[in-house]
Amino acid sequence: NPVAKAINYMFEKDGRWEAFTRFLDDGRLCLSNNAAEHALRGIALGRKAWLFAGSQRGGERAAFMYSLIVSAKMNDIDPQAWLADVLARMPSLPVSRLPELLPWNWSAGSARQVAA
Repeated sequence: NPVAKAINYMFEKDGRWEAFTRFLDDGRLCLSNNAAEHALRGIALGRKAWLFAGSQRGGERAAFMYSLIVSAKMNDIDPQAWLADVLARMPSLPVSRLPELLPWNWSAGSARQVAA
């Protein structure tokens, strides 16, 4: 029976059952990995298109931009609005203030205040 095999697998080695039930003690842990798989779906769907980034440097730029966009999403920010604001504000900001534009420091309210 496949269910019996799965249960036996959980008890074969020390630590598997404790690792499996850890979510019961820590409410921050999720029972499934659906969120991680969903986050990786875009990468899996786009990998054929990204094979030809033009060069090593082009691939590095694409990875950098993708990480910034995902960071914006993780901070509950619309990536398109954030990127449009950042690209508009970057030329007028001194380099020392660029960290203000990172997704975890950026807010839509501050973007409207600067625009006004």
